[in-house]
Amino acid sequence: MAITRDEVLHVARLARLELTDDEIERFTEQLSAILEAVAKVSELDLSDVEPTAHPLDLVNVWAEDEPRPSIPVEDALANAPDREAGFFKAPPA
Repeated sequence: MAITRDEVLHVARLARLELTDDEIERFTEQLSAILEAVAKVSELDLSDVEPTAHPLDLVNVWAEDEPRPSIPVEDALANAPDREAGFFKAPPA
């Protein structure tokens, strides 16, 4: 399935993109190739394939939350433009 120049211009207008003639030509070719690849998928018999959101089982791989020493206050405030009593000092809101 090929996409036309007018369709590329329409999509560009919707996306508020200003394209050069070279870009229009390149995007016409690239979008046509994408549509052809998607069309090939529709040719497959997927009647016995269960719908999935992801091809692999996703499992959280979080590390255990273990307390550990923090960086020293002086290191944390080393680049602070202003500080007071061991805290960042900011202008009142």
